[in-house]
Amino acid sequence: MVGTQANNPLHGVKLEKVVTDLVEHYGWEELAIRININCFKSDPSVKSSLKFLRKTPWARDKVEALFLETFSR
Repeated sequence: MVGTQANNPLHGVKLEKVVTDLVEHYGWEELAIRININCFKSDPSVKSSLKFLRKTPWARDKVEALFLETFSR
């Protein structure tokens, strides 16, 4: 498994940066439309979103995919 992170475009990017950059780009309302999860819809904050995303792999995958789609052009 040597070098597996070398091909990962998110290697070294903290989840907090991913969420913060997406919020700055889309805003909470648009983010909740693009990814339908409560931590973006109901009283959203970076802290509460990080807590949820760290415990919920499928949601984290969606957020990371949107980040790559948005900022990797």
